[in-house]
Amino acid sequence: MIFSSSKKFIFFAVPKTGTHAVREALRPALKENDWEQQMLTGRMLSPLPAIGSIGHGHISYRQLCEAVEPDVVGSHFTFAIVRHPIERFMSVCAFLARTDPSYDQDPLSWCRTAFERDRFRQRVLVRPQTELLVNAAGELAIDFIGRYENLQTDLNSVLSRLDLPAVKLQSRNVTQNEKPILEKDPSFVKELEQFYADDFRLLNFDQD
Repeated sequence: MIFSSSKKFIFFAVPKTGTHAVREALRPALKENDWEQQMLTGRMLSPLPAIGSIGHGHISYRQLCEAVEPDVVGSHFTFAIVRHPIERFMSVCAFLARTDPSYDQDPLSWCRTAFERDRFRQRVLVRPQTELLVNAAGELAIDFIGRYENLQTDLNSVLSRLDLPAVKLQSRNVTQNEKPILEKDPSFVKELEQFYADDFRLLNFDQD
């Protein structure tokens, strides 16, 4: 997450949607009283104890509204980047298995076995994206939702809205593992589509 009081914006960082490239594009605009929370490229915590104690940078809209007055959040331009749920799940699995040699032997089996574990399904990286972006009524509460599939254009639209210069994005935090080929197991894909049903519905992604 990035919370900028100086430029009046809040970036909600959805896992595996190019967030670190977006952060790099936004950081030059941050001033002294602005803050960022992330852990992957160095420990950066929010000055708000309720946010800092969460321990990662993927803060939800509801979590922020519990730490900051909703009217304050509402006075900022809020945005996030999202990704096709199945594509994002494949990227998440490849990322989480980056130190597990067994993944290379059978990526699809690794994903199925991991998804069977409740602890795995509860990880913020695995949870539906919309859980980070909805209000208490379950409605999308973010002003602008860009697409990972259109990241360069959508981020520059945000930068223009904030009166910041356009940027050429650099690839960051790219997972080296090959993604699993989930199409080999249609029943597993159907299970994932059910798990991510709110993402498909609220974010208007097609179920292929």
